[in-house]
Amino acid sequence: MKQPDALHTGVKEPAAGKGRGGLGKGTGVDRMKYRELKRCNHLKVSEIALGCEGFIGKTPEEFKGMLDKALSLGINFIDMYTPNPDFRDNLGAAMKGRREKLVLQGHICSVWENGEYLRTRDMEKTKAGFEEQIQRLGTDYLDIGMIHYVDAENDFDEVFNGPVIRYCKELKARGKIHAIGISSHNPVVARKAVETGLIDVLMFSVNAAYDMQPASEDCNALFEKESYRDGFTGMNPERKALYELCEQEGVAIDVMKVFGGGDMLNEKLSPFGVAFNEYQCIEYCLSRPGVVSIMAGCHSETEIEKAAFYYEASRQERDYSLVLSRMDKFQFHGNCMYCGHCAPCSVGINVADVNKFLNLCLARGEVPETVADHYKLLSRHASDCVACGRCEQNCPFGVGIIEKMKKAVEVFGY
Repeated sequence: MKQPDALHTGVKEPAAGKGRGGLGKGTGVDRMKYRELKRCNHLKVSEIALGCEGFIGKTPEEFKGMLDKALSLGINFIDMYTPNPDFRDNLGAAMKGRREKLVLQGHICSVWENGEYLRTRDMEKTKAGFEEQIQRLGTDYLDIGMIHYVDAENDFDEVFNGPVIRYCKELKARGKIHAIGISSHNPVVARKAVETGLIDVLMFSVNAAYDMQPASEDCNALFEKESYRDGFTGMNPERKALYELCEQEGVAIDVMKVFGGGDMLNEKLSPFGVAFNEYQCIEYCLSRPGVVSIMAGCHSETEIEKAAFYYEASRQERDYSLVLSRMDKFQFHGNCMYCGHCAPCSVGINVADVNKFLNLCLARGEVPETVADHYKLLSRHASDCVACGRCEQNCPFGVGIIEKMKKAVEVFGY
């Protein structure tokens, strides 16, 4: 299956030949907006930042061209979850002589083993992986040391009551990292991490589909502009509380899954039944409490340019309420809202998570390594489904969950 472009629908293309990078007068460094990492000496990062997957597999020349384009547009923040040695070598070469222009978010406990990505809590591997990371990058520090992927309660306990957090505190004390972060998709675990007082930055999955948990099918009022004036009515209360806590404590959120793995941009895959455009997704995330930046998955200079075009987009192009207010036309039937009403599964499958990971893969046309890892770490998998039908009886939206489980087995292999 062909992998869809990260940025591809619903917005006009940048006009060719207009100013720097073809974006028009006033774009680039002078148009980019920045927000503070309050717990990191008020370091400022660009609202539009870059994920790393789009850089993987690029030649050194292509890599440098993409980084040059990003810097010319004022993008100064990049996440580096991948331990891929070619990525690290290429980034080190591309940023040589201009390290100070970039805010680097590197992941701790993400290592390269036998030619593959591996998440680990083994301290010998973790330490060796960190040292190799900064060596390949040609720097002696990371701005943010991100503890990689903490979703499960037992994993949280292992990380925050064991050697991983002690190692991160040691790195920060030595100036090897300037801030400690974690990446997570679980609002309960993420909140526990923030409440420790040890976390400066949270990398978290944010978009309207993940955030909303309608209390009933009469959801018109949830998406009127007036509804947002006094809070985010209809949002999952745990996510709402997490964002507000981060804002309150000065913990910066940088956003992954801003486009829901592509779901939000595709009318057929969007849980709302209508497609957002890229700039509505970005605007939605940047309007959440605590959020400082979104990590866009760009695979080319053109896609980087398109992400930065957010600042040239009209108010109407960026107004996500134009989509949400059409909820009266949305058919809930058959769409997984990740609400969890299907639980409890008779064999313990987290149906919502399986559906979420499945949809990410279907939208991308492939199985990203991070999604494969998240799926692998589930306590039960789609292949454990006994087709008892209890989940379908519980689901308020009529999702064909048994068929979804069969599809997941086809996609993931188990």
